Amino acid sequence: MSHSKRPHCNSGSSSSSSGGRSFSSMKKAKSQQQSGPFSLEKNGIQPQQSPFNDDDDDESMLIDEDVKAVAPNVLGIECSGNTTGVAANLSRKKATPPQPTKKLVIKFTKDKPKLPTNFEEDTWATLKSAIGAIFLKQPDPCDSEKLYQAVSDLCLHKMGGSLYQRIQKECEAHISTTLQSLVGQSPDLVVFLCLVEKSWQDLCDQMLMIRGIALYLDRTYVKQNPNVRSLWDMGLQLFRKHLFLSPEVEHKTVTGLLRLIERERFGEAIDRTLLNHLLKMFTALGIYTESFEKPFLECTSEFYAAEGVKYMQQSDVPDYLKHVELRLHEEHERCLLYLDASTKKPLVATAERQLLDRHTSAILDKGFTMLMDANRVKDLHRMYGLFLRVNALESLRQALSSYIRGTGQGIIMDEEKDKDLVSCLLEFKASLDTIWELSFSKNEAFSNTIKDAFEHLINLRQNRPAELIAKYLDEKLRAGNKGTSEEELESTLDKVLVLFRFIQGKDVFEAFYKKDLAKRLLLGKSASIDAEKSMISKLKTECGSQFTNKLEGMFKDIELSKEINESFRQSSQARTKLPTGIEMSVHVLTTGYWPTYPPMDVRLPHELNVYQDIFKEFYLSKYSGRRLMWQNSLGHCVLKAEFPKGKKELAVSLFQTVALMLFNDTQKLTFQDIKESTGIEDKELRRTLQSLACGKVRVLQKLPKGREVEDNDLFCFNEEFSAPLYRIKVNAIQMKETVEENTSTTERVFQDRQYQVDAAIVRIMKTRKVLSHTLLITELFQQLKFPIKPADLKKRIESLIDREYLERDKNNPQIYNYLA
Repeated sequence: MSHSKRPHCNSGSSSSSSGGRSFSSMKKAKSQQQSGPFSLEKNGIQPQQSPFNDDDDDESMLIDEDVKAVAPNVLGIECSGNTTGVAANLSRKKATPPQPTKKLVIKFTKDKPKLPTNFEEDTWATLKSAIGAIFLKQPDPCDSEKLYQAVSDLCLHKMGGSLYQRIQKECEAHISTTLQSLVGQSPDLVVFLCLVEKSWQDLCDQMLMIRGIALYLDRTYVKQNPNVRSLWDMGLQLFRKHLFLSPEVEHKTVTGLLRLIERERFGEAIDRTLLNHLLKMFTALGIYTESFEKPFLECTSEFYAAEGVKYMQQSDVPDYLKHVELRLHEEHERCLLYLDASTKKPLVATAERQLLDRHTSAILDKGFTMLMDANRVKDLHRMYGLFLRVNALESLRQALSSYIRGTGQGIIMDEEKDKDLVSCLLEFKASLDTIWELSFSKNEAFSNTIKDAFEHLINLRQNRPAELIAKYLDEKLRAGNKGTSEEELESTLDKVLVLFRFIQGKDVFEAFYKKDLAKRLLLGKSASIDAEKSMISKLKTECGSQFTNKLEGMFKDIELSKEINESFRQSSQARTKLPTGIEMSVHVLTTGYWPTYPPMDVRLPHELNVYQDIFKEFYLSKYSGRRLMWQNSLGHCVLKAEFPKGKKELAVSLFQTVALMLFNDTQKLTFQDIKESTGIEDKELRRTLQSLACGKVRVLQKLPKGREVEDNDLFCFNEEFSAPLYRIKVNAIQMKETVEENTSTTERVFQDRQYQVDAAIVRIMKTRKVLSHTLLITELFQQLKFPIKPADLKKRIESLIDREYLERDKNNPQIYNYLA
C-alpha cells in the first residue's frame, strides 16, 4: 500500500517532518504510563514520545513491532536481542525482515498498595447516611452506583461481616421505632390496620432499596456464610422480633383482622385489599399459622356453631341447606381473595363441622320426608352434596331406607286400595328412580338400598302383591285398553317386571298370570299377541324356561287349534252334516298347560249339541286315543237379535246364550223356569241373569227391579232396548274373577308348595342322613324360593314322619333321621 506522504522515524530524534506535516505525541494517559522508573528500550531506540497522532483521520498507519503493549507503572519490561537498527515499517508494501527471538523478564519493584487509614469508617459513613435517608424517605446526594461500589469495596477487603452487622443495627433501630410508634394509636380498628399496613409496605420498600445498594453483600458474604440471613430475611426477622416485643400491636392487628372478617360474614362491605396485604405480611413473617390462623379458626367455629343452632330453629330444611351451601361458598371465596391457601382445608372443615356434621340427624328428622314427599329433586341433590362433604351419606342412605319402608308400608297394607296398589307402587318406584338419578348421583349404595327396601315391602303381605301384579298385567294386556301405543305398553311391561323381581312368591304370580292369560286367549280379549309373547319372553329371561313352559304351551295350543278348525271346515263331516246358519270355532287345549276349570253342566240348544257331536266325530277320527271334554264355562257366542228399535249383534257367553235363546219361544220366564230349562248351577245362573238384566246392557228386564236376583224374580224380553252400536259386548262377565276362582287358584298354589317343601325336606335329609330341627329349617329357608312360616314347615316335617320318610331320634326328639 503506498501513500503520497510517508513519514520516517529517525533514531535519536523526538520529532519528524515530511512535507510540512508533523505528528503529535500519543494521548496523555499513554505518555504518563511510559514515564515510570522503567523505560522501553529496543535496538537502542528510547521512544519518549509517540509518533502517532490520534487526531489524524486521513492516514492509515501500521506499526509492525514485536512489543505493542504499554507496561503498567508497577512493572519494568526489558527486551534484549539483536542490535541491528531497524526502523518502524510504515509502508505495507515494504517487506519486513525476520525478527530474532526476544526474551521477556518481569521484575517486581514495589510493595502492594495500602488502603487509606479511615477507609472503612469513611465508607460506612457514606452508606449509613444513605440508609438513614432511605428510612426517612429523603433524597440522598450520593448516587446508587457509588453506594454499590462502596459496598463492593468493603466486601473485597474482607469487611462484609462488619458491614452486615452495621446494616442490621440500623434496620433494627428503625423497625423498633416504627412499631413502637404504633402503640396507643387509633382505637378505630380499620384505621389502625391501615397504619400497620403502611408501616409494613414502607419497610418492604426500604428493605428492597437497601438490598439493591448492598446486593454485592448478599451475593458474597451472605452466600459464603450459611448461617447468615439475606438482607431481606434479616429485615423480616427484625420486624417479627419487634412485633412480638410489642404484644399490643400484634394483638390489636389480629383482633382487627378477625373483626373485619366477622363484619363481612354479617354482610358488611369491607376492604379486602387491606386484609390481603396484612395476611400476606403474616405469611411473609412466618407467623400466619400461629398468630392468625389458630384464633381465626376458633372464632369461625364459635360463629358457625351459634349460627347453625339459630338457623336450624328458624328455617326449614331447604332454606337451611341453601344457607349452608352459600356459607361454604363464601369461605372458599375468602380463601381465594385474602386468606392463605393453607387455610382452605381447615376453614371449610370447621364450617362443615359446625353447620352440617352437628346437625345431620336434625336435618334428616326435620326435612327429609318432606323433601321426598314433595319430590324436591334439587334440594335433595343439595343435601346429598353437603352430606357427602362430611361423610354422612350412610345416615342419608338409612333415612332413605326408612322412608321407603314407611311410605311403602302405607301403600302395601291398605287393603281398601288394592285395586290401585300396583300403579301406586310403580309411581313410587319411578319417583325414587328419578331421585336416585338426579339427586343421589346414581350412587350404587343408594340403588341397592331402594331395591332392598322394595323387596321388603312387596313381601310384607306375602302372596297378595304377586296376585295383584298378575292382575295389573292382565288389565294392561286386555283388548279394549285403548289409547296406549305399543311403545308405551312395552315400557309398562318393563316397569312391572321390576316389581316382579322383588316378589318371593313367584309361583303365586305364575298361577294368576296363567289363569288370566288363558281367558285372554280363549275369549279373544288380548290386546296384542306380540305384547303377550314379549311378556313371556321377559319372564323366561328372568326366571328360566321352566317357569314359562306352560305359558308357551298355551300359545302352541291356540295356533294348533286354528289348523284343526281349518281342517274341520274342509272335512266331509262339516260339508254334509252341519246345520246351516251356525258357525262354530273350537279350541282344543292340552290339559297340562291350561288352568284347571271345574266342569259345569248346561243344556245346550239342539243346534249346538249337533255341532259338538260332529266336531267330536271329526277330531277322534283324526286323533285316535284322545278324549274331548267340553268346558262350557269358557264358551262365547255372537247372537243376532231383533229388537223393535233395530237389529243388533250381542257378544255373550255360552251361559248367556242359552238363557237368551229361551226367550225365542216366550216373552216371560221366572228364575226357576230358566234354571230348570238350562240346568246351569244356581250361583252361576244368578251371575248370568244379573249381567243380562241389571248391568249396563239390559237385554232382559227384571221384575221387581233391583241389583240382586231372587228366586221369585220374573224376567222378560226388553222390547225398549236401544243402543248406538250395532255390535254390543255383554260377555265381560267371563273376564271377571269370582271368589271361588280366586280361592281355587290360591289353594292350587299352596298345594304345589307343599309338594315342593316335601321334596326339599327329603332332598336335604337324603344328603345329610341326620339333622337337627333348627339346621333343617335353616336349610329349607335357603332353598325354598317362596315365603313360608316355620309352623307350616313343621307340619310338613310331621307329615313326612307319619309317612315314614323321617323319624325322630330316640334320645333327642329335636333330631331327625332319614329312613332310606
